[in-house]
Amino acid sequence: MNTLCTNHFPIPDIATTDRAAIKTTLDWVGMSGLALPFQLLESRRGPLACQGSADIHVDIVRPEVKGIHMSRLYLLLEDLAEETPLSPETLSGFLHRQLASHHEISRSAGLSIRFQYLSRRAALKSEHRGWKRYPSAIHAELRDGRPRVELELAIPYSSTCPCSASLSRQLLAEALDDDFAGRTRLTMEEVQQWLLRQGSLATPHSQRSWAQMRLQLAADAPAFAIEEIIEVIENALGTPVQTAVKREDEQAFARLNGSNLMFCEDAARRIKQILANREGMLDFWVRVEHQESLHAHDAVAVATAGVAGGYRPDLGSRSIHFG
Repeated sequence: MNTLCTNHFPIPDIATTDRAAIKTTLDWVGMSGLALPFQLLESRRGPLACQGSADIHVDIVRPEVKGIHMSRLYLLLEDLAEETPLSPETLSGFLHRQLASHHEISRSAGLSIRFQYLSRRAALKSEHRGWKRYPSAIHAELRDGRPRVELELAIPYSSTCPCSASLSRQLLAEALDDDFAGRTRLTMEEVQQWLLRQGSLATPHSQRSWAQMRLQLAADAPAFAIEEIIEVIENALGTPVQTAVKREDEQAFARLNGSNLMFCEDAARRIKQILANREGMLDFWVRVEHQESLHAHDAVAVATAGVAGGYRPDLGSRSIHFG
């Protein structure tokens, strides 16, 4: 019996004293949507001040137990957020403390934190810079004594359709032939002036696109390498969306898109190749989404590492919101 008293009467603790009316185990019990300011330990930038939303939970393995003590989990999370920069290593240690708070009734513990990762990105040509947000989440779970840490990340980029580009070039060639029918020689100035007038006769469609990733990291990693992951993925895709843009930057972006045509299949293969060769990446799942400007639907492609017992190659659901 809880010995805390109010007006000389013990404060009841129903979760401990009562028994479940329906005796069965529960997979997860806890809290969702907790406001959480925290420090993120990033390998390049050091501790970063972030704010997000947390879900925290444990299981109930004793069928007769009515409920958990949610305040224990809340206070543990408060202490973690105030005292310790988050890394895979510190989260693995926290999961053991989280489970210990309910050791009588639980065998597993889980924590998820959703937030916006902010990175300052340079313009393509000008001297300007600007902040870009990357929807992110950290998922940590302890089962059978083994911690698992996952980074979920969404990276926006631009994609131009190769098929549409080919069709546009054909129309441009036909228009050139029509306008100069019967001519066997053209001056450079005539060609330049024609292109300035007619070069946009047909343009390929392009769209804002997203690469969503779930990355299983080494549970003892000392920091999250988010900045490096963003950099290698954006370099592989070739056309990251921009922040501060002057005319020279916009022109450079147009050149990049014109020389970097890709289907969603191309983008997914590029990312898969990068992640498959990355040290410390235990498993990965990638979903590429091209939010079509031609169609009223999106084009998608999914790739996994193919690890036995790892991520399944399904289309998945979004736990972070983007687009």
